[in-house]
Amino acid sequence: MFTLGIDYGTNSVRALVVRCADGAELGSCVVNYPSGQQGVLLDAKDHNLARQFPGDYLFGLERSVRGALTAAKKQRGFDPAKVIGLGVDTTGSSPIPVDARNRPLALDPKWKKNLHAQCWLWKDHTSWREAARITELAAQHRPQFIAKCGNTYSSEWFWSKIWHCLAVAPKVFDAAHSWVEFADWVPSVLAGVTDPTQVKRGICAAGHKALYCDEWGGLPDQEFLARLDPKLAALRDRLYARAYDATEPAGELCAAWAAKLGLPGGIPIAIGEFDVHYGAIACGVAEGTLVKVIGTSTCDCGVVSADQNIPDIPGICGIVRGAILPGFYGLEAGQSAVGDIFKWWVEVVCGGEAALHARLTHEAARLAPGQSGLLALDWNNGNRTILVDPLLTGLLVGQTLHTTRAEIYRALIEATAFGARAIIERLREYGVPIDRVVCAGGIAEKNPLLMQIYADITGCTMAVSGSSQTCALGSAISAAVLAGAHKNFAAAQRAMVPRHLKRYRPIVKNHKIYDQLYALYRQLHDALGGLSKTASLGHVMKELLAIKAKQAAGIS
Repeated sequence: MFTLGIDYGTNSVRALVVRCADGAELGSCVVNYPSGQQGVLLDAKDHNLARQFPGDYLFGLERSVRGALTAAKKQRGFDPAKVIGLGVDTTGSSPIPVDARNRPLALDPKWKKNLHAQCWLWKDHTSWREAARITELAAQHRPQFIAKCGNTYSSEWFWSKIWHCLAVAPKVFDAAHSWVEFADWVPSVLAGVTDPTQVKRGICAAGHKALYCDEWGGLPDQEFLARLDPKLAALRDRLYARAYDATEPAGELCAAWAAKLGLPGGIPIAIGEFDVHYGAIACGVAEGTLVKVIGTSTCDCGVVSADQNIPDIPGICGIVRGAILPGFYGLEAGQSAVGDIFKWWVEVVCGGEAALHARLTHEAARLAPGQSGLLALDWNNGNRTILVDPLLTGLLVGQTLHTTRAEIYRALIEATAFGARAIIERLREYGVPIDRVVCAGGIAEKNPLLMQIYADITGCTMAVSGSSQTCALGSAISAAVLAGAHKNFAAAQRAMVPRHLKRYRPIVKNHKIYDQLYALYRQLHDALGGLSKTASLGHVMKELLAIKAKQAAGIS
């Protein structure tokens, strides 16, 4: 028996055929989105805007699945008729305005060129004003709403984006019968759902991004939404009343899409989750394990048994029961830019390509911690955790007339690792156990320098996932459980999760230097991030120079 995992990323979609018995990956196919700049629709006048054409999702769906099946057919014993289920993961929060037939507005020629009628991609920050207002009103009238998401609502999330659409494109808002998260929409398409109120919504997107919680009856009440705008209150009834965890199917594969994809009709479709949440399952997430998927941004996920009392954690993106594994609270944190920062430095500023990434990595690897005298903040696309502020920007301190490209490259890697440490420390501060860290994604697999720096800065051993396709694999695992190939997720993980390929352990002398640098990072972080109103930063440059001098002299 086999299942399919379909993983929608920021720039492409990947389909993966997996054997249920042991998690063997038989065939995969990646299809790039054809529209925009590497699949993203941008606006030169607004760097906060990031949208996607929903038609690209359908284009990629058919081609990636057929490509993966073609590749799998080369393996002995595989037959598409033996595929018993499929799962879907996507980016998020990426809401799509749809009509009364569950069809994205952008598929209508009238709206196709309108940026506001597209999918509002996770990295769109245009709604920062609305997010701040939601935070303010919730703090005054419904503090419990934001307590579960770190006490700050984000511009990356569902309600702020929809409210911003109402503000800047009221005609688009009025034309939309409803809004459906990308992670819920693709499964609904595969299931042939033509009424947006009948789309089965996943608790992952609903709980982490849309302020949904069973404790207060699901979505925010109409009275609160009316404080934002009466039209948002009216929209509530056209959204959904209940959200589901991965024990519930999103539907069954309809005949039309079964024929398009070459799969058996009627097989179950797993509930939609975000990419990293399903990816966490494929990394073996359990209590005490933090999963980091390192890509253009980074998302961190952990679980805590639902039998335990878990406190609200300031700055954390959400604590949602069932968001990752049924029977556990799912915790989410992350950084808004990681790989994007390296790409910006190498390709935009330095004007290089892949070869320059490799060259700068090689040169940076010859540097010792603190040797450059540089310290950076990782806020080039705002801060997701723990400050939750999209208006923060990057910073580089300590450069001189002798500073090199490789030194800056290493400082940017270190900055993202410092941000990762801040997240780990915040979780531990509130009693979340972190005994091991498992990393996934192309950067984790291909960049030993980055992984060693992360180990040295955090003081944690960094294990690399045994699969290069963890998000798709996690989706396939969920489908395998739903289809009955395994009795529960624990059994499925034991059978289907591959062993970790490599581990990076902290180097004691490096960790000691990085402790000093992290202390300076936190002073910059807290002062410029608004946590400290009286901080004096006049000593930072001098201390960086002192650390640099000691490293040059070989003094630990």
